[in-house]
Amino acid sequence: MRFTSEDPEIECVVAAELRLTDRDIRNSRETTSALLDPEFHEFGASGRVWDKESILDMMSRDTSATPTVDEMTAVRLGTTVIHVTYRTRSPERTAVRSSIWLLRDGRWTLYFHQGTPLA
Repeated sequence: MRFTSEDPEIECVVAAELRLTDRDIRNSRETTSALLDPEFHEFGASGRVWDKESILDMMSRDTSATPTVDEMTAVRLGTTVIHVTYRTRSPERTAVRSSIWLLRDGRWTLYFHQGTPLA
């Protein structure tokens, strides 16, 4: 997935979002934890609601293939908020995804994520 923006902070956030789709990154609790906000929460494509600890536990055991990502967009909602949307495709499902990233203490962290499966 190639994404370009004239805003270097949007580029940084998109790169971090894409890292979270990579199984090798997902399996590293330390790396993933650094990308997630302390108040992280998710409404998963599975229908499950996750908080930071539960998603870290799941991701550390994830054996699924890295999905294909396309249709990515990212926009600033404010000086400290970036909204990212995209679609993922894997053998298990195709889903549309939405993430809210916050600039907190000088670094971007994923605050909220939602995955919605497509029929």
